[in-house]
Amino acid sequence: MTEADSTAEAHTFQAQRKVPGGKLVIVDGTVEDGHARDVVISGDFFLEPEEAFAALGPALEGVSLRDSKADIAARLDAAFDTVYRELVEAGEEPLRPDLQGVTTDDIAWALKRGMAGATEFYDHEWEIIHDKVRPTRENVALDEVLLREVAAGRRGPTVRFWEWEDKAAVIGSFQSYQNEIDAAGAKRHGVEVVRRISGGGAMFMEGGNCVTFSLYAPLSLVAGLDYEESYRFLDQWVLNALSTMGVNAFYEPINDITSDKGKIGGAAQKRLAAGGGVILHHDTMSYDIDADKMLEVLRVGKAKISDKGIRSSKKRVDPLRSQTGMLREEVIETMIATFRKTTGAELGEVTPDEVERARTLVAEKFGTEEWTHRVP
Repeated sequence: MTEADSTAEAHTFQAQRKVPGGKLVIVDGTVEDGHARDVVISGDFFLEPEEAFAALGPALEGVSLRDSKADIAARLDAAFDTVYRELVEAGEEPLRPDLQGVTTDDIAWALKRGMAGATEFYDHEWEIIHDKVRPTRENVALDEVLLREVAAGRRGPTVRFWEWEDKAAVIGSFQSYQNEIDAAGAKRHGVEVVRRISGGGAMFMEGGNCVTFSLYAPLSLVAGLDYEESYRFLDQWVLNALSTMGVNAFYEPINDITSDKGKIGGAAQKRLAAGGGVILHHDTMSYDIDADKMLEVLRVGKAKISDKGIRSSKKRVDPLRSQTGMLREEVIETMIATFRKTTGAELGEVTPDEVERARTLVAEKFGTEEWTHRVP
């Protein structure tokens, strides 16, 4: 169900938020004409005094789907202030309302998600693919094919890990070819330039130098989240996998995965309205990149270097190899195991029909000068 549908149809909902390192909050309620009714909050969090808990649901009565999470959290904070003031006026000596294990922002998150008809990872039957070696253009074309397959209902939500042996610079859908690529350097090193369908920055890809995956899912998975939140949400399992490998990884808005030892990688997205809404989300994380060669192929602008607060663009490459001490194959195996543990995903593969359509797209779109240079 889309957010627009949620405003038009009355429906009950339940949304849960398990706070990383914290507690669980559950929000039940009804949406009528785009507004929350009969909201009930529960969970294993802690809250004193008792009167503050009784104020939670009523404070959320009438919340609009269009209200921001900050507005919703402010309602709860105001309700706590009212409870405290009323108890003081009644001659009591109350504790100030104090939530432990969750915050009012977490309650707002769950309410927005529930009202928007959001789904969770565990609501879907996932397939995960460690794909065979393919040309980079074919990998990029498969992203469009599999995204449209999910939209058409012929494929369930899927995660696919890429494999490749060629050399490519994969640029974002809206990047300028000449601003991002040193044509002489690309020719000298035999690097093909490939434009993908998602936004974001350029990726320098040689066989085995990165870990790259694509996630294809209904847009309901990120309903109620803004763009920045959707990146963090869709990559939480990635952070969990990195943690099991001993990497202290965290998200840096809008779309970077980094650690206390430096940047690891970045994510990009593409959304389509087809099939009720679908999303492509993919990450590329550095494993063992030849930084000198990368800088001869990609133009890393001074503005980007300054924005990252660093003096050398070479320092931006912080390979997973040095942080984990693991083989690239072991990194991927750990990520697959983490995702399967989180979602119950089954192992799968790309179908022959999907491959054939991807190859047609390479011939008609991704391998053409018109697409590659669509932003000169």
